[in-house]
Amino acid sequence: MPRVLFIASHRLGRAPGQRFRFEQYMEHLEQNGFQCVLSPLVSEDDDRILYRPGHYWEKFRFVRRSIAKRLKDLRRKDEYDIVFIFREALMTRSTRFERAFKRSKAKLVFDFDDSIWLTNVSEANRFWAWVKDPGKTSRIISMCDLVLAGNAYLADYAGRFNEQVEIVPTTIDTAEYRQVPFRTQGPICIGWSGSITTIQHFRYAIPALQAIKEKYGDRVTFRVIGDANYEEPSLGIKGIPWRKDEELQDLSAIDIGIMPLPDDEWSRGKCGLKGLQYMGIGLPAIMSPVGVNGEIIQDGVNGFLASTTDEWVEKLSRLIDDPDLRQRMGTEARRTVEERYSVNAWKDRYLQLFQDLLRTSTPNKHARP
Repeated sequence: MPRVLFIASHRLGRAPGQRFRFEQYMEHLEQNGFQCVLSPLVSEDDDRILYRPGHYWEKFRFVRRSIAKRLKDLRRKDEYDIVFIFREALMTRSTRFERAFKRSKAKLVFDFDDSIWLTNVSEANRFWAWVKDPGKTSRIISMCDLVLAGNAYLADYAGRFNEQVEIVPTTIDTAEYRQVPFRTQGPICIGWSGSITTIQHFRYAIPALQAIKEKYGDRVTFRVIGDANYEEPSLGIKGIPWRKDEELQDLSAIDIGIMPLPDDEWSRGKCGLKGLQYMGIGLPAIMSPVGVNGEIIQDGVNGFLASTTDEWVEKLSRLIDDPDLRQRMGTEARRTVEERYSVNAWKDRYLQLFQDLLRTSTPNKHARP
């Protein structure tokens, strides 16, 4: 039985990137003869301090524990047929562990879903920016036997350093994300889902949402999921935390999902997860036409694309005023996810990539000079 060691930062079910990139495929791999083992770094206790300002001594001790954990992984590296690295083995500038895994008998896989070769440090950890080296992404990619990229923009970047690059989009488990009943009563809830590291993107929508609030008054409400500390008094918003057990319930309270983004290099690498989550439960979504969003959304059919504040106001207004449009668009959105961005649509291709990799006889020979 081939064995796969998944190297990632977070424990099972904790981080959306991991959940929607590889965790939801592990069961299918195991059903088809693979043994999957996840080796995370961040414990529940670590979560309480890692993304908060200060706590320097605790964060230093976390780094020491992380190194010890990866050294343990290295001691068992030859027990595996594939070592799968999501983003990086260690949250520092080091590539020591990737280089060591490359020297094992295992094939090396790298997966990423953001423009992680760019500097992007949370406000709480500005002090630690010197520990990071986004440029190491290209060096890791060049070591690998297979690179999985979340969209064409990321694949183009990876292709500069490795010939063996495959696009695997971020996908939704439609057995878990079921279509929610369509609501006809009460105010229309416009919602955003994200995290404390992406809350700055929500702010791009505030001028449009303030205009909508002025236009519709109590006919609309607003919800922010993912940052419990966020407040926007002009919209009556008090953010709620991301909660795995309540995630679908929190999303289901939304009638229109939004995904505003700036048009910059970091955002072009995004894989549309927020929009796909809304669409997966049958909600109409309005998204900035940045990166893969323009591929996911067929404007006016399964959602809307909006760039300017006027466009956001106009398209939000159309959805607020027309319940039939909301329902039709939500149905088309769900169909798009089922056909193109679901686990069911991609699980066999994902399995095939792993099977084909094990049939390849010359590991680590694909790096570009």
